[in-house]
Parts: sequence; structure tokens; C-alpha cells
Amino acid sequence: MGLVSDGLDRAAQRAFTRPIPKSAGAQIRYLVKQLKGTRPVAELLGVSQRTVERYVKDQIRRPRADLAQRLADAVRARWQPRIREQARRQAATSTGLMIDTRARFGFTAAPGSTDDARLRHLTLALPPEHAARLFDAQDAGATEQQLRAITAEALGEVYFRDGGRRAHGLEVEFTDVEQLDFGL
Repeated sequence: MGLVSDGLDRAAQRAFTRPIPKSAGAQIRYLVKQLKGTRPVAELLGVSQRTVERYVKDQIRRPRADLAQRLADAVRARWQPRIREQARRQAATSTGLMIDTRARFGFTAAPGSTDDARLRHLTLALPPEHAARLFDAQDAGATEQQLRAITAEALGEVYFRDGGRRAHGLEVEFTDVEQLDFGL
């Protein structure tokens, strides 16, 4: 995954209405229920089926650090899919996205303009159409570079071109991203 894709996933996870199970046994039981058996869970986590059965019965309580991380990621990816989809749909149709980023922005514009790239910290509300483009591209399997290009275009439209009121023809470059966070 990449910075933009992970940021969109984290934003959708903030919409969860219930906390994710904390104990390894509860997480394993959730995955067994979702994947309909211990064998698929074992294959997903890279452990034996017997190990999964021991977690289900609480015979093993504390997983190794790498297994605990894989387990938490697998549960988080499957937790409350309808809530996640509802939040994404709402952002894409009515509320839009908040973006908070610190990155280097530069642009190509008419000669004589100050187009040198510089580090900026921006917190902006992206309209629903830009949120919809980002979510559609992510669902279609877009690469991180493609998602960054869509984000740069959205930031250029909202911040630099101000919705078409100024800086016509401006092409924004979005590089050296230090921090990127989305909010629904």
C-alpha cells in the first residue's frame, strides 16, 4: 500500500461504530466466522490450522509480534464493511473529504510567475466529486502514483485554481510528501 491509499483506508476506519476486538482469541474467532473455517484463517495468517484452533479455544493467548500485526491488519481490513462503505459513499456524494498534508508543491504556469516548488502545509475540504474520483480509483486498483496525481489535481483545483476563478491552465506538482491525512 501507499501513502494515499493508506490514508483513505484510515479515514474510512474512523467511521467505525464499534471497537475492533482486542484479544487475539476474539480476533481469530471473528476471522473464523468471516472466512467460514479455520483453514482459510490459517492460510491467511501463515500458521497451522491447529494453531488457529488453539487461539479459538483460548489455549494460546499471546501471539508473536509479527503474527499479532498480521492478525490485527486482517481484522481491520474486514471490520464493519457496510459502515465503511456507507461513510465512503457519503463522502463521495455529499460531504467530501478533508485533507491535511505537508508536501512540496510546485506548478507550471505562465512565464514570470513564482512557480518554484516549496514546502506547504495545507488543510482543505475537497468537494465530493474529488472524493468520488479518489475512491473510484482506489477501488479500481490504481497505483500510488495515480492516486497522488488525482490528489494533486484535486488540490490544484481547490487551492491554487480556486474552483476555476484564477490561475487557469496551472499544472500542480505534488512531491516530497511528509504527511498526508484524510478525514471523512
